[in-house]
Amino acid sequence: MAFVIQLEKDDREFRSLHPTKVICKYVINERDSRKILQLNTYGSDHREVPGKLSQTIQFDEEAARQLYMLLTREFGFK
Repeated sequence: MAFVIQLEKDDREFRSLHPTKVICKYVINERDSRKILQLNTYGSDHREVPGKLSQTIQFDEEAARQLYMLLTREFGFK
C-alpha cells in the first residue's frame, strides 16, 4: 500500500506479462482538503481468500496529473 508522490520512467524492460488477472476498483475521497484517487486490486480466484483486498495505491492531484500526462503521451489519448 503506497501513496504516490512522483512518477519517474524506469529504463528497464519487463520480461513478460503477469499471468494473474484481477479486478481493480477505484475510490475517490477527500482527505486533508485534497482529492485522492485510490486504486484497489483484489485477490484472484486462485488466492487463499479470493476477492480479498490485496493492494492499494493512492494518487493526489499532482501524481494523478503525472499519470494522466504519461497515459496521454504513451497511449495517444486525447
